[in-house]
Amino acid sequence: MANLMDYLDWRGDLTLEQSPFNEVDNLILSELSFVDFQEIVPSPGSGKSVELRYAAESFFSRFQEGEKIDMGVLVPDEIPNMLRRMADSRRFGEMRLNCFVDWLDVGKGEQFAALTIETGDGRLYLSFRGTDDTLAGWREDFELACMPEVPAQKKALQYVEEVARQFPRKKLRLGGHSKGGNLAVYAGVFCPAAVQRRIAAVWSNDGPGFHTDLLDLPQHRRIAERIYSIVPKSSVVGMLLEHEEDYTVVDSDQLGFLQHDGFSWQVMGDHFVTLHQVSRQAHLSDQELRKWVHEMPVEQRAKFVDALFSVLGATGAVTLTDLKTDSLKATGAMAKAMAELDKETRDGLLRFLGILFKSNLRMVLEGIQEEKKPLLKRWSLKKKEESQFYLKIQPFTMKE
Repeated sequence: MANLMDYLDWRGDLTLEQSPFNEVDNLILSELSFVDFQEIVPSPGSGKSVELRYAAESFFSRFQEGEKIDMGVLVPDEIPNMLRRMADSRRFGEMRLNCFVDWLDVGKGEQFAALTIETGDGRLYLSFRGTDDTLAGWREDFELACMPEVPAQKKALQYVEEVARQFPRKKLRLGGHSKGGNLAVYAGVFCPAAVQRRIAAVWSNDGPGFHTDLLDLPQHRRIAERIYSIVPKSSVVGMLLEHEEDYTVVDSDQLGFLQHDGFSWQVMGDHFVTLHQVSRQAHLSDQELRKWVHEMPVEQRAKFVDALFSVLGATGAVTLTDLKTDSLKATGAMAKAMAELDKETRDGLLRFLGILFKSNLRMVLEGIQEEKKPLLKRWSLKKKEESQFYLKIQPFTMKE
């Protein structure tokens, strides 16, 4: 089955005039904001847009030929290859990039990055980066599930307003993967009405939902029909909290949590391979996580997030790569920090980690069972055919 990279190979020669913008293009552009375009693409209001081909060439000039570009733990390593193929394609190569922002405050545990792409069809795609390799980014992911609002959401709103002022005549598409999808929806809901009317679509690619009070707001109702949520069949991140809008379920060639990787989503032509619903185990995981969140008052949720990241921060790490690089030392530091927590907080952390572990295990096992079904079906048909053949020849063998 095909994926994003195959799509770039097979349909990269088609311009948007020949084949209009689609949901697969959306995911590709949402992944593009993970590339570090600092000092290549201008920040909002600071310069002219640069062609994607030029931006790609400048990015790769930072590395030796053949050097592996490490995107960090859990960020897809395919992104540099994706950028190369985009630059070589007619569909993406002449798109123009602008308004790149990459902001990180380790002390406050805040992270935000975004990129604007002029797609060439009279519209912009505002790409919000999802969770990157930084612990600050992961902290905000947890806060999305536990808190009413996070700093990155406010920054996303400011970003949309800035870009809308800079390009006053352009229609807008907003999108992102994971946390980036949540930021896109938040900014689309809360931006001024005049800007909201210019928004053609908002894409959330396996992004967390929202608390129910946001979904009841008139601002959300005004744009709800233009919000498109896409989740893989074993989604956990994208099923967190509430989605008022319908979501599209796509097939993936991975199992469990690994389906969060957009490069595993299956593509056919100009669209994803869709399924009727998320898996049973994804529903169970969603219910367990929601119950765990809703049982805690807001103050306790904040305490939980602080505790979790104080344990991770005890290692001195800034990124997940840092944790991985010296895992033995990191494990010792985290164990010591866990021991210093009060019993209630420590038990809450262990319960949460247990839910995640069991959820992933159940979904992996369910995926393995699903993969076995076609094999079992073929085996059953083969046995049936053999039995029928035996019944046909049995009278002749008995005569002998």
